[in-house]
Amino acid sequence: MAGAIEESAKGESSVIAVMPMMLVVVLTLLMIQLQSFQKTLMVLLTSPLGLIGVVIILLTWNVPFGFVANLGVIALFGMIMRNSVILVDQIEQDIRAGHPQWEAIVDATVRRFRPIVLTALAAVLAMIPLSSSNFWGPMAVAIMGGLVSATVLTLFFVPALYAAWFRVKNPAVRA
Repeated sequence: MAGAIEESAKGESSVIAVMPMMLVVVLTLLMIQLQSFQKTLMVLLTSPLGLIGVVIILLTWNVPFGFVANLGVIALFGMIMRNSVILVDQIEQDIRAGHPQWEAIVDATVRRFRPIVLTALAAVLAMIPLSSSNFWGPMAVAIMGGLVSATVLTLFFVPALYAAWFRVKNPAVRA
């Protein structure tokens, strides 16, 4: 038991050692894609949404949160941010095309709903064979639970956050 714990700690420390550099790379790529500090921060704020599903599924399936599950959570953050970037980018394209902001937010969300859900579903289904593995199982389970909850939450949270962040008002509602 002590050997496994020591090896896990070694693995954790090697991941933690490169984390600052990887954060800089992710932030740089997000800035290049979104060309805005505000939108980059908005996308970063969506990444923890998956933790809700991770905690629920790990507890209900009685799966330990160890080194491999931690790797799954790191990968999950990237998947969630990808979905957010797709949605924010579509909103921005619609606004640049001349659509009113409120309409762009709603239409982009409706239009990107199916691609976002299908790619998340494909990733979840791909994890099913791994979920029974003793080694990779915790990672697969963490990704599955986190991605399901984060996909649902992202489709509601990102449009709402975008509208609140940029103070976009619904024209149908009179103040």
